[in-house]
Amino acid sequence: MVSALRQARGTLVRGWAHPRLRWPKRIATGLVGCLLLAVLAAGISLRLLYAGDPGPGTQTRGRDAVWLGHAWVDGRNGEAELRELARRVRGTGIRDLYVHAGPLEHDGTLPDGRYTKAGWLLKAVHRELPGVRVQAWLGDVLDTEGPTGLSLADGANRTRIVASARQVLDAGFDGVHFDLEPLHSEDRAYLALLDALHTLTRARHAPLSVAAHQIDPLPALHSVAGFLTGHPKWWSQSYFGQVARRVDQIAVMSYDTSMPLERLYGGYVAQQTALALEVTPPTTDLLMGLPGYHTNNFGRHAWAETVPAAVRGARLGLGREDHRRERFGLALYVDFAATDEDWAAYREGWGSRETG
Repeated sequence: MVSALRQARGTLVRGWAHPRLRWPKRIATGLVGCLLLAVLAAGISLRLLYAGDPGPGTQTRGRDAVWLGHAWVDGRNGEAELRELARRVRGTGIRDLYVHAGPLEHDGTLPDGRYTKAGWLLKAVHRELPGVRVQAWLGDVLDTEGPTGLSLADGANRTRIVASARQVLDAGFDGVHFDLEPLHSEDRAYLALLDALHTLTRARHAPLSVAAHQIDPLPALHSVAGFLTGHPKWWSQSYFGQVARRVDQIAVMSYDTSMPLERLYGGYVAQQTALALEVTPPTTDLLMGLPGYHTNNFGRHAWAETVPAAVRGARLGLGREDHRRERFGLALYVDFAATDEDWAAYREGWGSRETG
């Protein structure tokens, strides 16, 4: 009898879970199901955002840019490379060259030896490409997600960053472009830095430009990502607007999205463009980044993130949200990795000064 009871109990446990064990499994199954449905819905939404044709008038406004590597200011590039760059830029809507002149030290200072050939570059660009501005691209890794890096919370560091901006303007650069990462949403120290920088650049009649993180594609997604991974990645839309109101030019780094398909990526860029347009004041230039590089990793799939998809996505977003906006452009990242096909996709998809 006891043996039979034990066998029955064993069968009972093996055949169906104890009531106290069933609910956690059901909850977990429900959460997985909800997650899958959310992913499916997001995919369908992005695919729909990529549908249709870009509206009329969604061509270059002559406010585009390209990021250039450090070889332009350390002597590795010369006249031959400049002629090739001029060939690619001439006739397009590119007005700004973001030339890597850093990185900054972790205390915000910038050694003079980082950009020894800047004088040659400035004279050569102004000679070969009249009207094109050369901005010093400065940046550093922040201490927001690791034990080392530049701390913006330190007021003395912010003061030294402003001094570094003054330093490159004194060297003849036409403006300053900052890329500080990873920069978390709602960082008040960054806003204080921008206020101080803009006071300097306005007095010098020079543009202040920044590279910006992407905007939450879903409400508060940066908070969820920060809680789960420690890397928020996105900014809230309101924070993006606060940054945009403090600068003359804001360029969205609309790549490294982990999108698996080209059409989903294009839809994502269309969404990002619309979200950014909603909160960027008409007095600030808004630029959407183009992925002119071809690495593959967990956060980026080269077969999906293409220049043609980004150009088309930006045009779709612009046409739907604010097709009359003049202060809008595209920014190609980066010169030493971009192929002839990338440049052709930018020129043909977005237009040129002659045809746009």
